[in-house]
Amino acid sequence: MKFLDLAKVYIRSGSGGNGCVSFRREKFIEFGGPNGGDGGKGGSVIIEVVDGLNTLIDFRYQQHFFAQNGQAGMGNNRTGKDGDDIILRVPSGTEVLDEDEETVIADLTEVGEKFVLAKGGNGGWGNARFKTSTNQAPAKANPGQPGIDRTIWLRLKLIADAGLLGLPNAGKSTFLSVTSNARPKIADYPFTTLHPNLGVVGIDGAEFVVADIPGLIEGASEGRGLGDLFLGHVERCAVLLHLIDGTSEDVVSDYETIITEINNYSHILGDKPRVTVLNKIDSLLEEEVEEKLSALQEASGGRVYTMSGVSKEGVDTVLRALKAEISMDRLRIKQAEEGDEEDEAWHP
Repeated sequence: MKFLDLAKVYIRSGSGGNGCVSFRREKFIEFGGPNGGDGGKGGSVIIEVVDGLNTLIDFRYQQHFFAQNGQAGMGNNRTGKDGDDIILRVPSGTEVLDEDEETVIADLTEVGEKFVLAKGGNGGWGNARFKTSTNQAPAKANPGQPGIDRTIWLRLKLIADAGLLGLPNAGKSTFLSVTSNARPKIADYPFTTLHPNLGVVGIDGAEFVVADIPGLIEGASEGRGLGDLFLGHVERCAVLLHLIDGTSEDVVSDYETIITEINNYSHILGDKPRVTVLNKIDSLLEEEVEEKLSALQEASGGRVYTMSGVSKEGVDTVLRALKAEISMDRLRIKQAEEGDEEDEAWHP
């Protein structure tokens, strides 16, 4: 299945049916009153999160979605039929943006979650509604309300617990392949990963989801390379795993390049917890590992782990560090939810 995480969609809700002007006409009933029925309501455009989807590829082949118009009212006080709603089915993690691509209309993260994007127009009143004591035979009816036309953008942000960051060829795909059931393409050249990959990782009886995105390069936050197209996918992650190629001549420069880009892209990414790892140590001498590790720790101001995705040395230690950060994040969310519930209890 091809991956698509951004789609432009044109939607229109249904217009309401017109009210009917009609009078009762029966034998032996000389003064039959008005009996025009109301128009039916127009269908709405609704977006719904469904299970089993992880791409917006369906919206590449269909961009226009129009709900059905309501039926006009009829004589004998018959109301017109309501128009059918139309439902856009999307994967969890989909953001709905306005035409400006910045204003967030809805952020849908739970399966089964729904949101009305465009409400159908109400049906017009028939002339039976306008009968009064002084106007026994009204000859007017309301037209139905028009539907709503709008253009929206759908943007998918994958929901993962941990996100992999690093320059191209830093070993992100290799790490994902040896720790999970994911099978990303792996080769010794930049930009092997052309779309995000998800893998379920397990350690000490716990499981969490890791997202591998295309490697970043200097200037990615301004649109260079591929990484800027996918940085949004790691905005929802609890922790970032920053892999640094140990075979690089200047590991500190590589580290600073990624940190600069994520800070420039979004303060949300810049403030996230990070686990920094010196990767590919199987290709280094012990003295080189110590030298580069010391330089990275000084540059980052925190702990730096060592690992080899190929030999799996240090992999479990890194996974445990990720697990700890994810557990802390889940605890913070739980405490925040409990706090909200207590506030609601005290302020009904």
